[in-house]
Amino acid sequence: MGIRDFFKKKAPSPEPVTDIRLADMGQGWMVDYDMKTWEVSARHHYDWGEGDVTYEWRLESADETVYLSMESDDDVHWSVSRKIPFSRLGAGVKEALVKTGDPPDEASLDGTRYRLAETGGGHFYKDGQGPGRRMLSWDFDDDSGRLFLTIEQWGENDFEASVGKAEEEWRFSNILPGA
Repeated sequence: MGIRDFFKKKAPSPEPVTDIRLADMGQGWMVDYDMKTWEVSARHHYDWGEGDVTYEWRLESADETVYLSMESDDDVHWSVSRKIPFSRLGAGVKEALVKTGDPPDEASLDGTRYRLAETGGGHFYKDGQGPGRRMLSWDFDDDSGRLFLTIEQWGENDFEASVGKAEEEWRFSNILPGA
């Protein structure tokens, strides 16, 4: 470093990022949750109509994948879910859906009974892009209201299921933007 370099005007250094929120996460970001570090591998959203939107982040750790969802009405609600094989719900659930277009009022999984709480139809936007894919969704809650089971229908005989729980935003920490 020469004497001229010493007197050169230095470019201002960027402000440190201090106000990062969970909802700001994008693909490639990292976050700690449940004693693991997770990478955001995708950010999707569901449009239910009339301004009702659910945002979803696919989080991957070394050994599993979960889905973090955020819904807003008067308050912001967070949840974490894991996909399960639809067949675990039993043949009766799919039979009811195919025959009547509606699921049963109750479903059981691993000893937990879930009751139908909400139904909806909307559009799914993979990575927040393109034309939305039409789908139907049925949400079931357990007696505590903390655990849930979701069934999604993507086509006449194309069903997916997931189980999850309500979660608090403070349970997520060390949110870091991607490189």
